[in-house]
Amino acid sequence: MRILVVDDDFINRKYLVTLLRPLGECDVAVNGLEAVAAYESALDAEEPYDLLCLDIMMPEMDGMQALKEIRRLEVERDILELDGAKVIMTTAVDQRKNIMEAFRAGCESYLIKPVKKDKLYEEIVRLGFDVDVAALKQ
Repeated sequence: MRILVVDDDFINRKYLVTLLRPLGECDVAVNGLEAVAAYESALDAEEPYDLLCLDIMMPEMDGMQALKEIRRLEVERDILELDGAKVIMTTAVDQRKNIMEAFRAGCESYLIKPVKKDKLYEEIVRLGFDVDVAALKQ
């Protein structure tokens, strides 16, 4: 599994990478601009990301705009919705308006920070990834 963790906070990035590294290759980006560039590069290399963990509040380009750009790239390249990357918004923003906007923009899951390990793994399984959660909890 290829994973892109996008967060402007170093501690949050490191924490998510620590949780996700056992599942596959993890790359990081510190803002939405870097996320879109990394996503496009992965598509160009024919090594697309399977999962994105995307913060909302970031400098330069926020996670909501990055998600819209990533979904636009998928449409441009004829990547069907079910074949695109699964996106989990990982954010401190716990407002109904933002949650609804994120789902309309194309995310599949929305986790409020601080992200709990068990909840993250549950969401990854719910999204259809074949993950041995019991082994990860040990």
